[in-house]
Amino acid sequence: MVEPRGPRTEPKKDWVLTQGAFSRLLEWLDEGEDSGGQRYLEIRRRLALYFDRKNCLAPDELADETLNRVARRLEEEGTITSVAPAHYCYIVARFVFLEYLRKPAIEELLPEGGARFGAIGAADGDDRQDEREKERWRECLTRCVQRLKPDHRELIVGYYSGEQRVKINNRRALAARLGITMNALSIRACRIRDKLEACVRKCVEN
Repeated sequence: MVEPRGPRTEPKKDWVLTQGAFSRLLEWLDEGEDSGGQRYLEIRRRLALYFDRKNCLAPDELADETLNRVARRLEEEGTITSVAPAHYCYIVARFVFLEYLRKPAIEELLPEGGARFGAIGAADGDDRQDEREKERWRECLTRCVQRLKPDHRELIVGYYSGEQRVKINNRRALAARLGITMNALSIRACRIRDKLEACVRKCVEN
């Protein structure tokens, strides 16, 4: 008996979700019954709640990333029969969450604040104290981001996601989606970041 292979959950930079891949995902989630997309919406809602309970900064975006990876696997394999659709989605979600934990949230969203924090940590020379301070910053950042309006949260997370060329492309796509120039996007992101940094510092001090 051949053991089913585990999910390949790593992101694939050159893969995009097509209408065909999305339709295959909907059909697979329905398990033979046409729910009119309701099954997809329910799974996405549950995944967003899963990431929200884990205190992730952008639970909706992580839910979408999870479903996109499932859709890619379906496109590559044709179908997935080793486990039930909902169970498989949660398996992929756990991998996505582990990747999220490895991302330097403070450095991505508050690069200047992160640099200043690094200088403070280097000055005291205490690795354990440094780690405790960094963890406190992360917790405060999570709280402050969650307090943002949904559109502000989506903008700031999207603005700092990716690295180098990917980050630039993400910002161009974000500006196009919002119908604004790159300069206007930069101004909006700067204002939100300033508010976030003030919120984080107040939280840390308290």
